[in-house]
Parts: sequence; C-alpha cells; structure tokens
Amino acid sequence: MSARITMVGAGKASPAPGSARADGGPAYASRRLAPADRARLGLAARAALPPREQAQLVLPSNRPDPVTLLERQARSRIAELVPVRHGRMMVSPLAFFQGNALGMATDLGAAPVSGLGAQLCGDAHLSNFGVSVSPERRLLFDINDFDETVAGPWEWDVKRLAASLAVAGRGNGFSRKERRKCVLESIRRYRDASAEFGTMRALDVWYARADIDEVEAALRSKMTSSRRINVDETLLRARGSGSLKASAKLTEMTDDGVRLKAYPPLMVPIAECLPDTDREELESGVKELLTLYRRSLPPERRDLFDQFEFVDMARKLVGVGSVGTRCWIVLLRGRDDGDPLLLQVKEAEPSVLKTMVPTVLRQRSAPRNEGERVVVGQRLMEAANDVFLGWQRVAGFDGRTRDFYVRQLRDTKVSAAVEKMDPRTMTMYGQLCSWTLARAHARSGDRIALATYLNSDDAFPEAMAEYAEAYADQNERDYRVFLDAVKSGRLDAESGL
Repeated sequence: MSARITMVGAGKASPAPGSARADGGPAYASRRLAPADRARLGLAARAALPPREQAQLVLPSNRPDPVTLLERQARSRIAELVPVRHGRMMVSPLAFFQGNALGMATDLGAAPVSGLGAQLCGDAHLSNFGVSVSPERRLLFDINDFDETVAGPWEWDVKRLAASLAVAGRGNGFSRKERRKCVLESIRRYRDASAEFGTMRALDVWYARADIDEVEAALRSKMTSSRRINVDETLLRARGSGSLKASAKLTEMTDDGVRLKAYPPLMVPIAECLPDTDREELESGVKELLTLYRRSLPPERRDLFDQFEFVDMARKLVGVGSVGTRCWIVLLRGRDDGDPLLLQVKEAEPSVLKTMVPTVLRQRSAPRNEGERVVVGQRLMEAANDVFLGWQRVAGFDGRTRDFYVRQLRDTKVSAAVEKMDPRTMTMYGQLCSWTLARAHARSGDRIALATYLNSDDAFPEAMAEYAEAYADQNERDYRVFLDAVKSGRLDAESGL
C-alpha cells in the first residue's frame, strides 16, 4: 500500500457523543451507561473516523523542523548534558525516533482522532516496555516509562508503537513485507486483546497482568532454540537485577561508610561535580524534597521510608530523550551499611503531548504538578507499582520551581534488545507489547466503546501497517536533517556516552 501524507493545520477530534477520557471526564460518565449504550458510542466514533482512515499520515502545515524542537527542549535542560543527548540520538534512526517524542507528538496532534480516550503512556515505543518486579517480587512484563503520560486519544499510543516496529525493523534489515507482517500481527493483538477486555468485569481487567513465567512459557512454545537466546538473555538480566545488585554496582565502602561510586559522565557523585557551597545547598534541597515527597506515599509506606536516612547523592544520565533533565540517585541507609536503598529523583517536565490533546479529551482536573501527573498515570496504567513511587514540587533549583517524581532505582527493570531481534521474534515481542498496551488502556478508558470501534476486522491493523511505514519514511527524513545540523555545528553532539 502506498503511504498518504497530508499537511493540515491544527488537529481536530472526531468525537462520539459522550466520548471517553480519563480521570473524571466523559470516559467515567460513559462507563455508567449500559453496555449496549457504550457500544453505540464506539459505533458512532467508528462512523465519525473510520479505522481505515487512520492510515493517513497527517502533518502540520507549519511543521517545525526537528532541530528547532530539539533546540527548544534544550533551553530547560542542563547545558553540558545536551550534547550527550544529541550524541545518543545520532546512533541510528531508531535512537533518533526514541529521543524525538516531541516531534512525533507534534505530528499526532495534527490528525483527526477517534474521540475515544484513555490514559496514555505518551511514548509507547518498543524499548519502553520490559520486565519489572511487583511488590510481591513477581516478575511482570509491563510499560516501564511514563514521563509523557497524559489523558488523550488511545490511538496515539498505538501509532507510536506501530511506528517503532517499522523503524526498528528497518534498522534490523527486515524486508518491507516482513515489517508489514510484524506491524499487522502486533496490532491485531491489540485489537483482539481490546475485544477480550471489553467483555471482562472491571476487577478482572484491573487485576490482569503479564506474569513473566507465563510469558516465557508461551514464547518458548513458539520459538526455535536459536530464537530463544534473546529471550533467555533478557530474563537472565531481569532475574539477576534488582535493588541489591544495583547497590553493589553503584556503591563502595569508604572511610566514611558506604558511598556512591563515580562513573563519569554517566554518574557523578555530587561532591565531584559541584563546589562545597553549591553541593551543600543542593543536598539540602534534595533532603527537603524527600521530606515533602513522603506525603505522597500511603501512610504505611511513609513508615517504611522513615526507617532510612540520607547518605549520599549523585547526578545520573538516563535514557535518550530524557538526557539533560535533572536526575539524581540518592543513597539512603536503613539498619546499617548493609541495608541500602537507592532512589531515583527525576525531573518531570510537561508531557510532549500536553498541548496536542483535543479539548474534549483533556482531564477535567489536572494534576497539581508534573511529578504527580507521571505517578498518577503510572498507577493507572501499570499492573504493579513501586512501593516508593511518589512526587514533589520544589522551589529554588536554578532559581526555578521544578517538579520531580521519585522511585526505586532499577528495581528489576529490564528491556529486550530490540536491535538483535529477527522478524519472528520482533513480531512476538510486538504482540506482547500490544497486549500490555491494550490492558493499560482498558483500565482507564471505555473498553467497550474501544472494542466496538476496533471491531473484529482488519481495518485498523492494516491502517497501522500503512501508517507505520509512512512514519518510518518521515523519521528517516528528520534523522538526516538532524545529522546535517550536527555536521554543520548548529547542534553540538558528544558520542560514545
């Protein structure tokens, strides 16, 4: 199928009456309707924007070039780390795609939407799924990045996932036919899972999860021994990971007790990157942040948190798109030096989708700050949450008020090596991601209306296969513009970090 690209002005919703959104908006109201009435909402949305029409790649008529968007984001970030972000995005079209969430958000905002909403991950590419651990210490497969989470059109997450499959497939040398099959089979899984969730009771949807033992058994039954290697490597890393292993790697014993190690520039203890006066001021600010953050925890977890004391902190580089945002690793001590707790305190900026969401799908009551937005979105979408997940707003950092969220550092959070996958493996992985995304959307949106909109035919999966290829083409064009900007000196980049 040939790709269709249209340039338009601001995107508009094509809402059905009572169309859905998360957190107290029409989605909540529609779930009070009888199932038949909710199904009619899905039919109305399907008539307003037929699934097949979502194949079209619609771009803003005044579309900014990707370099302009990166320059805009750089203004709020730590200047010395911005070249590292650019260097990581230079690695490949896939790395650029992962770091250019704002660019795709701008494009998504130009197109008509179904009018059915849910809580979005906001950046649902393949590498933002992976293995995590529940408080009961069970390994689960789930979404693992919520920096861009927001209530909005459910299809934006699906388009981001489908496009990442096409971009990753190109990087791995898949043929066009292989890429199309990969996207088609993955999005069919989203459709079928949505249909299943549409028939389930509310509590059954809420308790649904992808237990990794069951996932592993299902994958092994479909894979040859040679294809199991990537799965085995991922699960081995997950089972051998966790907070204690992270502590063993990132800390060392000194004359003053346990302290964080230096891995410059990826992780630098605060004592090594700031003079004494500035360090003391920053440490004081982070201690205040943690004291206030505990209020966002349930009472029993505040009691657990109070058993730990501050020991040390370091600045850390994270991800691709997040590089340059303020992120600290904080080492706390419980009973003694053998009882460590590592927390990640990460800055939460406004979601890249914030201004793109049509008014009819926006939350009625916005979170009080961006950290709360991340945490509430994660609690809505994720099957099991970190016991220390919380947020806080703090004034005084760089003369500004900044929002943060807090969680344990690497409490068994591992993603698959997408770059090593063959077509069959990536298809199975894409199906697993699609099921997970469908479950997350079913928890917050009107799952009956969504299942009805998707129907049982291939209209939407085929549309996503076409859209994904079109967006992969656009991503390659943007990537070349980005590389030219680095080559010309417009953007600074530091590779290899």
